[in-house]
Amino acid sequence: MVINIFSNFINSDIRAFFVAGIYVVLSIGTTVHILLHKDDVKSSIGWIALVFLSPFLGTILYIFLGINRVKRRGTRLRKKNIAYEKYFAENVPKILSENYRQFITFGYSAYPQNFIFGNSIEPLQNGIEAYPEMIKIIQNAKKEILISSYIFDCDDETDKFLEAFKTAIKNGAVVKVLIDGIGTLKFFHRSIEKKLAGIKGLEYAIFLPPYIPVTIPFVNLRNHRKIMIIDGETAFFGGMNLSKKNVLIDDQKNGILDITFKIKGHVIDQMAEIFEDDWEFVTGKKFQSSSKDLSYTETGTIPARIIPDGPDNESGIIERIAHGAINAATKKILIVTPYFLPENNILTALEMATIKGVDVDIIIPDKSDYNFIDWAVEPNFLRLVKSGVKIYRTPRPLDHSKIFVVDSEWVFIGSANWDVRSFKLNFESNIEIFSKNLAKELTAIAESKKRKAKFTTVHECKTLPFLKRIRNNMFRLLTPYG
Repeated sequence: MVINIFSNFINSDIRAFFVAGIYVVLSIGTTVHILLHKDDVKSSIGWIALVFLSPFLGTILYIFLGINRVKRRGTRLRKKNIAYEKYFAENVPKILSENYRQFITFGYSAYPQNFIFGNSIEPLQNGIEAYPEMIKIIQNAKKEILISSYIFDCDDETDKFLEAFKTAIKNGAVVKVLIDGIGTLKFFHRSIEKKLAGIKGLEYAIFLPPYIPVTIPFVNLRNHRKIMIIDGETAFFGGMNLSKKNVLIDDQKNGILDITFKIKGHVIDQMAEIFEDDWEFVTGKKFQSSSKDLSYTETGTIPARIIPDGPDNESGIIERIAHGAINAATKKILIVTPYFLPENNILTALEMATIKGVDVDIIIPDKSDYNFIDWAVEPNFLRLVKSGVKIYRTPRPLDHSKIFVVDSEWVFIGSANWDVRSFKLNFESNIEIFSKNLAKELTAIAESKKRKAKFTTVHECKTLPFLKRIRNNMFRLLTPYG
């Protein structure tokens, strides 16, 4: 009996030593990978701490969530435009004043795609304005409908889109629908799939569906883009999903306020390239949008260019351009976003902008759809309002709008939120615009939001109860690591 006890004791020691050895090897190996592949210091420190302080769990989380495995077959920068030096000299004077020349050069370095002139861009607020316009144009489509949406809910409002698809198909249009594998996931199934599959002649695809175990390592990388292109001539572009919630603008609990943009002009060709690349990435099939076949005609006066971004691009293009625009501002910065959790570089740039005399307004929801996000946002308020940044918090229903205007002239709109997830993890697309008229329209929309909002004061931030401050700072640590 004594021998058995001694033998078990030795065996347990051997097992413990073996497990400890595996832990050390895995932790060191994971740390080496982090040091070699993570450029962001904060992200690296966070992951290394998690690996060593959470034995095995930290390594597992890093393997599934921390490693960028997306190597896109479809990604390519199509350099169809004329040489930039010639383009710059001939076209920049048409865009705006001399003080923006340096910023345009910076923006081209961040993403070398030229502005397209002669576009029209019309803001549409909420599903009440946007959906009837979308459905009418879809019903009249003759060639092609391309739709990419993070969320495509299954409800009686989106049923109207499905009926419009059927009409377009009868007209001879090709319909392609791309939805995200997580954004449209409801109770572990995507009910809209069954309805899409039931429409004869419609093609649909799912972006990185979370099939266990094959695609679980990609579950943190989502396609957050919202693109709709009809016959290559008309597009709807922005941050609005397809859901009944977008028409329930008086429902404080379930409704969502939002904005999208109706676009006409040759910049749609740049937009279509994003959809083509995403479709090829998901399906393995190449195709060319009908926008390529259209002759160039000016439909307005707005110069614009599309800026795509995603975890397959290490530079964080959208964040860089946003950061550069903040630094370039001389008078006014307006930001409207549902989630405001940028990293320290953006927060510091906003502080510096106010110090040099720039008026900075940030409009965010008082209560978002996730309590933990609201808690994580608050620790940044004090430093911003002390520097002079004005923060307005809008009441329910949730305001999902995304607007960024600088100096009443430069506009940046699209699918990206002001958080690490959009800047580093999601596939996003924004459009960069120079238009005083559009900037004026969006500023007026923002002013109407401000009138209903609660202004954040220094006193309010300083007198927040101690336990709430602890809670808020704890949840700020959960900001997704890139």
